[in-house]
Formats: sequence, structure tokens, C-alpha cells
Amino acid sequence: MKKFLIVILTIISINVSAQNDNLPFKELGAYSEEFSPNNIVARMIEGLGYRFYWATESLTDKDLKYKPSEDSRSSLQTLEHIYGLSVFILYTFEGKEYDFSQDEMTFTELRNGTLKNLKIVYDMLNENADISQMQVRLNLNGQSLAFPFWNAINGPISDSLWHTGQIVSFRRASGNPINPKVNVFIGKTME
Repeated sequence: MKKFLIVILTIISINVSAQNDNLPFKELGAYSEEFSPNNIVARMIEGLGYRFYWATESLTDKDLKYKPSEDSRSSLQTLEHIYGLSVFILYTFEGKEYDFSQDEMTFTELRNGTLKNLKIVYDMLNENADISQMQVRLNLNGQSLAFPFWNAINGPISDSLWHTGQIVSFRRASGNPINPKVNVFIGKTME
């Protein structure tokens, strides 16, 4: 029975590891040789994805429950917010209206979903989506509002970066700092 349990746990561990290997943004790709609006926003999304990937890698239950003060969000609540922002960003690119509704999700679902949403946006930018014509559309308390794409940059994209930094800070405070080999400047994890 003990051997059977060890085999099962090994298979589960390998499966979880394989799922992590399939997630986007483990490292940054080569940068574009030309500057264009799409390339710049794509690099911002890719940088966000890379930071989020490593900020959330190997978080523990203790990390997810951590909150710096009684009236602040926990790490898990912050991850829920970042996921919602990733949906908001994706909806901007899909021309959909964001309504702030969100189902309850596990940590793994939030992490994977956020990374996959950002990857879809990144791919759309590389396929030359016309961001000059995009609108940030949202439904706030039953009122439909629309804003130019600029608001996506200073809104959900920047907010996602901000909150990803909070996750890094929270996990350090809970005793599980980010991998010290992560180099956000070059977008690689050093060996």
C-alpha cells in the first residue's frame, strides 16, 4: 500500500509540474527590432505575464492567506482581483463589455486563467490588432461606459502590474520570497 501511495503521489507531482511547464510567460521572448504601438503594448503584457508567473510560482496556503493588515486584501483576494483585471484587458481586445462579475475560483484556476488571458492578448497584439480603434467598455452599476484604449494602459494593465508587485511583497512578508534567480530586467531566470 505504501508503494502504491508513493507512485500515486509521484504521478500527481509530475502532472502538476507538466501543467506549470505549459503555462506561458516563464521567460520573456526576444524583443522586436521595431517600435510600434502594438509591439510596445505586447511587451508590457509579456512583462506583466513574466512578473505574474514568478510572483505566483510556488505560493503556499500560508502565502495565499497572508494579509498585511486586518483591513487589507489577502494574497488570494489580490489574485482574484488580478484575474478580474486580466479578463477586463481581454474583453477590451475582444470588444466585449466588462461587468465586474466573477465566479469563485481556486488558486490554480486563477493563476492559469490569468496567464492564459494575458497570452491571448499578447497573441492578438502580435497579430496586429488595431489598438487605435479599441475601446475599454465596462458596465458600472447598470451604466455602459466606453473609454479610449489609453485607459486600458493606465487602468487594468498598470493596476495588474501594481498588484503583482503586492503579491511579491506579501509572499516575502509571509516567509516565502520570490525565486532570487528571477531577473525581471532581462526576463530570464538565471541558472
